[in-house]
Amino acid sequence: MRVFLKTEDEIELMRKANLLVSKTLLEVGKHIKPGVSTLTLDMIAESFIRDHGAVPTFKGFPNPFGNPFPGSICTSVNSVVVHGVPSATMILKDGDIISVDCGVLLNGFNGDSCYTFTVGEVSTEIQRLLHITKQSLYEGISKALPGNRIGDISHAIQSICESNGYGVVRELTGHGIGRQMHEDPPVPNYGSEGTGLKIRNGLCIAIEPMITLGKREIGLLPDKWSIMTLDRKPAAHFEHTIAIHNDRVDILSSFDELEKL
Repeated sequence: MRVFLKTEDEIELMRKANLLVSKTLLEVGKHIKPGVSTLTLDMIAESFIRDHGAVPTFKGFPNPFGNPFPGSICTSVNSVVVHGVPSATMILKDGDIISVDCGVLLNGFNGDSCYTFTVGEVSTEIQRLLHITKQSLYEGISKALPGNRIGDISHAIQSICESNGYGVVRELTGHGIGRQMHEDPPVPNYGSEGTGLKIRNGLCIAIEPMITLGKREIGLLPDKWSIMTLDRKPAAHFEHTIAIHNDRVDILSSFDELEKL
């Protein structure tokens, strides 16, 4: 495992990239409503990112099958957990949820964040899933302190989600981030306290709980990208990029404006 610790100057460059991701998610969120296609959202995101001097990192990113991702954002609707491919035929309807995952490359550094939006009115059951998933993200972030270990983050996320009856996806993890979108270390959403890499100042990671309303088992759809729950129940996904420096946690992305939508 090769972990790249960041300098203060590099962390500030990463902050700029991540705040652009947050602004992009806000711009996309303004257009999320019944009747809108996920391809329309993707076009809005790509224009916004490029207009701000950055590159959408996801566009053209290869999967293990060698297939480049066709979109600039991942648009995962309802039972699609992650990596949903934007499509002109995927039309949002009242009661849906959609996770929008976005990555940008700006000034040589990457930003990465995800937010699960509601479309119109959703059930109380779905609202609770989103609330607990987001809460688990912040519980995990609170454990990302120098001297702790990655397993402390993982355990905090798993504990709150499973105690509420939700499934924790195990095949996909958070990750280190910097000059590359995906760097070491992996950051699972399940695990044991006191295990894994020791957290140090300069570490930058993306923490991203992927939580299911039903069972945690997932499968790959024929597009070779979209990952869906096998029981077809909805899933939620929230993600922040954080930096550990000055002996504290610094959240580089932001949900502040998104929460006002």
